[in-house]
Amino acid sequence: VHALAATGAAFAALLEDGAVVAWGFGNAGGDTGAVAERLSSGVQAVSANEYAFVALKGDGSVVTWGYANAGGDSSQVQDQFEVVTVTAS
Repeated sequence: VHALAATGAAFAALLEDGAVVAWGFGNAGGDTGAVAERLSSGVQAVSANEYAFVALKGDGSVVTWGYANAGGDSSQVQDQFEVVTVTAS
């Protein structure tokens, strides 16, 4: 495990291979079903608030999941994210 993040009721682990696994209360991010394919590789960082997670991928894209009204659904703003290259330090 490279890093851990938590909402108020779920955990997410960023694995050494760039995949993310999550567990706990589904509505608080414990269920990655809708974004599992996008979390299977290339994740550089994971962060959370009380009810949702956000993952930054190496290609600059952002993946969110968890309670939609707390940031778990970023579909309305995805086009505003500027794709950047992430370099690990």
